[in-house]
Amino acid sequence: WAELGGWRTAAALPAPDPAVAPLLAEPALATTAEAYLDAAGSVARTATALGIHRQTLYHRLGRITALTGLDLADGDTRLLVHASLRRARLP
Repeated sequence: WAELGGWRTAAALPAPDPAVAPLLAEPALATTAEAYLDAAGSVARTATALGIHRQTLYHRLGRITALTGLDLADGDTRLLVHASLRRARLP
């Protein structure tokens, strides 16, 4: 429990938010979204972490928005997606 740190709140969620379900069905996009959010929205750091070109990242971010209808430029949405993605990885 102590190892979760600030993510204890996500662990307390009963399940990921349903709005994120389409993203969870696409593992590459879910990984991309989580890496992007972990990097505080830095395209350069995310692309480096994933080992992909920045244009590939932009393409994936566009697919995430199209798939979910969620805008990662919105702070509340970023929190929802990040917490839901983390929650989905917990048992």
